[in-house]
Amino acid sequence: MKTIFDPESRDRLLSRLDGVTAETRPRWGKMNAEQMLAHLVEAMRMGLGEFPTRPKRMITRYPPFRQLFVYWLPWPKGAPTARELLPSDRRSVDDSKREIVRLVNALAGRQSAKEWPDHPAFGKLSGRGWGVLGWRHIDHHLRQFGL
Repeated sequence: MKTIFDPESRDRLLSRLDGVTAETRPRWGKMNAEQMLAHLVEAMRMGLGEFPTRPKRMITRYPPFRQLFVYWLPWPKGAPTARELLPSDRRSVDDSKREIVRLVNALAGRQSAKEWPDHPAFGKLSGRGWGVLGWRHIDHHLRQFGL
């Protein structure tokens, strides 16, 4: 299982991030490259507990559904995202990419942490869960943009 806690998987994932430019167009969905990167920044901040969110009443908060969605099932293309993960502030593509690298490395540095924030859709996640979810989320959006 790929995770941001594995240095090789993390490095490969972040090197794909270099391919995103303001002109990169999505294969599906409504976000442009700038919005997608800003969305990833907020998601990584959420994993670090820097971006508080409210729990959503969803079946994905409960086992075994949480495990299925975090670890196994493919993510649907064009699925709506939480409104709070659509930031209104504008950053350049390069600034967002640098911030994602910083945040992913900060999250990876917490691998042995005992306490992790709750995810609004998945509820209580372990560090392992956050590592896999972080990798899968970034991978999903990079594939959305053909990377």
